[in-house]
Amino acid sequence: MPDRSEEGAVRRRHAVVVGAGIGGLTAAIALHRRGWDVTVCERAPEPPTTGAGIGLAPNALRALQAIGVGAAHAVGTAVPATMGARRRDGRWLTRVGTAAMAARYGLAPLAVPRPAFTAALAAALPPEALRYGTAVTAVDDPAGWPAVRTAAGEDLPADLVVSADGIHSPLRRAFFPSHPGLHYIGESAWRTIVDAPDLRISDMSETWGRGERFGVTPLADGRFYLYATAVVPAGTRSADPRAELRRRFGSWHDPIPDLLDRVDRLHPADVLQNDLHDLAAPLPALHHGRIAWLGDAAHAMAPNLGQGGCQAIEDAVVLAHLLPGGDGGSPPGGGGAGGTDPVPAALAAYTAARRDRTDAVRLRARRAGRLGALRSPLAAAARDLAVLATPSRIALRGLDDLFNGFRLPGDAPGVRRR
Repeated sequence: MPDRSEEGAVRRRHAVVVGAGIGGLTAAIALHRRGWDVTVCERAPEPPTTGAGIGLAPNALRALQAIGVGAAHAVGTAVPATMGARRRDGRWLTRVGTAAMAARYGLAPLAVPRPAFTAALAAALPPEALRYGTAVTAVDDPAGWPAVRTAAGEDLPADLVVSADGIHSPLRRAFFPSHPGLHYIGESAWRTIVDAPDLRISDMSETWGRGERFGVTPLADGRFYLYATAVVPAGTRSADPRAELRRRFGSWHDPIPDLLDRVDRLHPADVLQNDLHDLAAPLPALHHGRIAWLGDAAHAMAPNLGQGGCQAIEDAVVLAHLLPGGDGGSPPGGGGAGGTDPVPAALAAYTAARRDRTDAVRLRARRAGRLGALRSPLAAAARDLAVLATPSRIALRGLDDLFNGFRLPGDAPGVRRR
């Protein structure tokens, strides 16, 4: 906690990060390495031990490298041989080798177990920076200097508050009360992780049916992240998600039935189900005073491009890059070391740098989901034919703006950070 007792005293700047997900932890690491004192408040009593997978596309991997984080060293290096889309009978509609992706983008995408990845990020912070079981109930903003209030009655004063409190962000609702909030995109999703080394699956694939999809992603640690979606009314649930997956996808192409055999061996609680939402409209800004929003709290998006976590990582790295270093803070009402506190201007620059890119990705993910969720037999057949007719090199080129889109402010156009 910063010491503000001595008028005009120079001290280290202090950031409170609300939420210990991937975006919040990345922001905490980036700020810590910039010399800030950091406190991460997470309402969950402990780090997650179960969950699903997350894909780290080349843009996210480059952003992590920019702050000295090597994801592969923490969670494994295995990557799928190919990536593509299939019909429910197993025919490939489009397929590209990850070697070609690595050649084009400098890095191959990496899929990792989310709990292992968050644990690796947490390990990069001082233990005292992480406060699990600490729910944030409000952020007061008197005279432009925020204080984070916890459920235990503490007030944590800060130079900066990073709102990384997820898709249902209470801080977003509190500071943008007129925003329309979340939009249900019409699909529910199931997610889990299974062991299946005997199946020798080397492809990352998403299979399209009519209003249903099934994804298979080899993880860097050798396991498999499975996900499925279906167009259903919001709130639709079955008594046993394993049986529901078997009912919907058990007749689809190999190796889906064999993977569902592994799902049947799991506890039902290990199969997560969530209705899919994105933000109904962009926020007017990604900051308010000394509070900055990132990740799902700032621009919740459908998972169809695998960019939700990737954009949160980009947010965190750009935010820390634009902020001043940790030394040179001053008490409320005083300027920084140079007489004018640079934090507010840095947050305005953060909004300028990130708002348009993240909203473009949000809208693109929504459009991609509409294609995958087509239920009309004629419309789905036309979609499949269009994808089948598109050369893989053209399909790969369509990812350029996503995978080559990470750039720190001040970098010259075309610079690729490795």
